Amino acid sequence: MGSITLVNFASFDLNLLRVFDALMRERSVTRAGDLIGLSQPAVSNALSRLRHHLSDELFVRRGNEMIPTPRAEIVAETIQRALSDLEGAINDEETFDPAELDRAFTLCGADFFATLVMPRLFARVSHIAPAVTLRMIEGATGDVATLLRDSMIDMALERDMEMQADWVSSAALMESQFLVVARRDHPEIVDAGVRPGDMMPIDLFCELQHALRSIDGSLSGIVDTCLARAGRERRVTLALPHFHAVAVATAQSDLIATIPGQTAQAVAGKLGLSIYRPPVEVPNQKLRLYWHRRHDRSPSHRWLRAKIFETVEALETPVMG
Repeated sequence: MGSITLVNFASFDLNLLRVFDALMRERSVTRAGDLIGLSQPAVSNALSRLRHHLSDELFVRRGNEMIPTPRAEIVAETIQRALSDLEGAINDEETFDPAELDRAFTLCGADFFATLVMPRLFARVSHIAPAVTLRMIEGATGDVATLLRDSMIDMALERDMEMQADWVSSAALMESQFLVVARRDHPEIVDAGVRPGDMMPIDLFCELQHALRSIDGSLSGIVDTCLARAGRERRVTLALPHFHAVAVATAQSDLIATIPGQTAQAVAGKLGLSIYRPPVEVPNQKLRLYWHRRHDRSPSHRWLRAKIFETVEALETPVMG
């Protein structure tokens, strides 16, 4: 059995924990340095000292990525929680000033959020906290709980889903009604006398070809499930990974698509689309904001979460009866 080295906290530089946390988040010496304002040599030096203190490699290079060792993964949760608690203790609500905040927040979500929420969130945040950086990664990058656990992201904007991990905190964010879009001069729809805002007849809906947003390339989704309950089916002939791409493809063809209402309203005027109600009841998609509970009390996280909710509340949420 290997020997266990006890860390002498009298001589331990607690700033090394910030370096460790940045490496866990970024998996890169260069990006970790950028995150906390240190040069690459300074991060490398700090990592060397950490390895000495903990008697472990902590991060092993694999290509361009620094992979955490099992020991690093074990201590990461405790270190990240401790840093969050320290931040909360030092920066309580009375003293927290977003104008002084200098850090990057990483979120993940579908292009629905990248298109509709992130530009508005940045506009809301940037004039209050000019040193804050926002970035969003594709929601399909990985499992939300794992990304939160490993500090690869700070928050996730995702559909309502069951979380097995009890350390994931969440709050209801918004609901989205699915609506049908088609180009304004779509010949079959015009000939059928269907006007924007009308419910599209189910026979016409099933007869036309459809575009679908699909992460994995599958050609069916929630609309197909709802049609099947009515004993009907549609023909999906184009699957794309982003809602905006689906809307663009619909505007440039005789395809129709069923997409979130907020997206439909945002792009209809620019792309020349008309909006209709689907012929079957499609449940509204419930969307939530997720974060690691170690950030529950973090002033900076609480501030950004509040800005996200403010941004979402300002969105027009179309409801077509």
